[in-house]
Amino acid sequence: MARRIKLTPTLLRRIVLEERERIMKESDPIDAGIDDVEKVDADEKDADEQQDTLAKDVDHLKVLKIEEAKAVKRFKNIRAAKKRLAARVIKQLS
Repeated sequence: MARRIKLTPTLLRRIVLEERERIMKESDPIDAGIDDVEKVDADEKDADEQQDTLAKDVDHLKVLKIEEAKAVKRFKNIRAAKKRLAARVIKQLS
């Protein structure tokens, strides 16, 4: 079983900075040995491929909005139940 490490702000900051350095080194074409940046090939997509991706993102956003509404409703019910129980406890202690 993997050992668990407590994620402190200092540790998280160090992890993020290390990851940022790694990404910067990988994405820099000059470090990759390319002298002329204009010769780097970009990943080009057709408009229909990008449209599909955009449609999927919009659909996912709609689903997340519905899930958020359900969660908010559930939390409101929990908050109301908590309030009722607190009132009942106070009433019994009085």
